[in-house]
Amino acid sequence: MRDPYDVLGVARSASPDEIKSAYRKQAKKCHPDLHRNDPKLAERFKELSQAYAILGDEAQKTKFDSGEIGPDGNPRAPFGFGAGTGRSARRRGRAQGPHHMDFEVGGGPDDLFESFADLFGGMGGRTGRRGRAAGSRGADRKFQIEVDFLDAMGGAKRRLTLPPGRMLDVQIPPGVETGRVIRLKGQGEADPLGGPPGDALIEVTVKPHPQFRREGEDIHVEVPLTLAEAVLGARIQVPTVDGPVSLTVPKGANAGRLLRLKGKGVAKADGGRGDQYVKLVVRLPEQPDEELSRFVEKWAKSHPYEVGR
Repeated sequence: MRDPYDVLGVARSASPDEIKSAYRKQAKKCHPDLHRNDPKLAERFKELSQAYAILGDEAQKTKFDSGEIGPDGNPRAPFGFGAGTGRSARRRGRAQGPHHMDFEVGGGPDDLFESFADLFGGMGGRTGRRGRAAGSRGADRKFQIEVDFLDAMGGAKRRLTLPPGRMLDVQIPPGVETGRVIRLKGQGEADPLGGPPGDALIEVTVKPHPQFRREGEDIHVEVPLTLAEAVLGARIQVPTVDGPVSLTVPKGANAGRLLRLKGKGVAKADGGRGDQYVKLVVRLPEQPDEELSRFVEKWAKSHPYEVGR
């Protein structure tokens, strides 16, 4: 058999994707199911399949590149005699010379399809003259999609354009986070050999939000308070991913204090939800207030206290 790199027409430095692409392109043109009465193309298909069985398998490719196996996939032995193992060996005729050395004398008609079955069906793969290779499928395709923070929290639908111009509605599950991959069965590349199509793998990126920040299954948000609300306490409206809710601020609430809204966080896989934490931020009036300054100055003289820094 010829060098598998020459058979597929690829350089020795070719990547796995380049090797796969070269095989698929050529195998599609000469597949026996499409050319039943052309023995030359059938032989060419057999040669391509045997070459890809070596170069398309990382372990086999490494053995071939290092000289452990020959172009036929059999281990190299002294003086060029191959050991011959596996099912292909069982289909070979055997003849013995005076020293009882085995040599190949030809195979049966089913040999044409054996390597193809091994390639796509694994060790137990089978194929018939008219059937496609067992286990063959189209390649997966990768896509990226960007969603708003609130859509990621509540779930949404996004329309994705697949080649060649096909539109597909993608359901974004509630609670999805950046890096999550959504698998759409059967929406990848078609199999040129007649197998099922591959899948579409959609990686999600969630846009940051100007108010909300996610930490695991919880959501954090900062809410400003007036001096009066912090000192006297108040009932205020705070934003959540579900819309505004009412929250009670206790008297004497310090800046930086966290108040919890139970069940207002990120949706969980089990149907529950995390919590939302509200961080209080006390803000003074934009313009200096003389009356407030005089009051605080007088108050501070009679109520001294220290804070940790």
